[in-house]
Amino acid sequence: MSAMKVVVIEDEPDILELIEYNLRREGFEVATATTGRSGLAVIGREKPDIVLLDLLLPGLDGLDVCRRLRAVESTRDLPVIMVTARGEESDVVLGLGVGADDYIHKPFSPRELIARVRAVLRRGPMRDSDPDRRVVRGPLVIDPVKHRIEVDGRRIEFTPTEFRLLHFLASHPGRVFTRGQLLDRAVGDRVVVIDRNIDVHVRAVRKKLGPHRGLLQTVRGIGYCFRDEEA
Repeated sequence: MSAMKVVVIEDEPDILELIEYNLRREGFEVATATTGRSGLAVIGREKPDIVLLDLLLPGLDGLDVCRRLRAVESTRDLPVIMVTARGEESDVVLGLGVGADDYIHKPFSPRELIARVRAVLRRGPMRDSDPDRRVVRGPLVIDPVKHRIEVDGRRIEFTPTEFRLLHFLASHPGRVFTRGQLLDRAVGDRVVVIDRNIDVHVRAVRKKLGPHRGLLQTVRGIGYCFRDEEA
């Protein structure tokens, strides 16, 4: 079986060398670039399985690179992990908002880097959840057709907004979503909910999950995710 291919776009030589060395040691094929524009060219040539993308790049920055990848059919579903400096939480929110699948903060350990890459590759391309797809996650069973949620075999009543929110997050375990993304993808325009009111709905869902409330995790400064048991 051929090795998975990673394109790394990073303008700091020491960090680029560290990332490339550890990925190759784990059996990945690696191609690199130091600017956004050259990175897009490398992606077009190499057709990678995943991209590690520095947020702060000269010229075309990481956000613009991610936007361009998502605007083209051939790279729309290409997994992207943003690499950011500490304290750039607002930029992480923007990165996720333009289509990044995950993020990792500098400085990071080689173990964390490899774990993030493998986790994103395992999850596969990011797609909106099928509104009719039944989801089973540990003690949780969500049946959209019957509009029924069971926790430990016991039926629990959820409001329509809570139901859509939990179903969407459970359909994408391990993925971090901003409040804005949850408004767009999980809640939609069927109800009037403002950004921070998502927090109220999450609290209500957690309360109903009882001892399993930890399935919904808060990512400080970013948003929420459904716990990935395999990560």
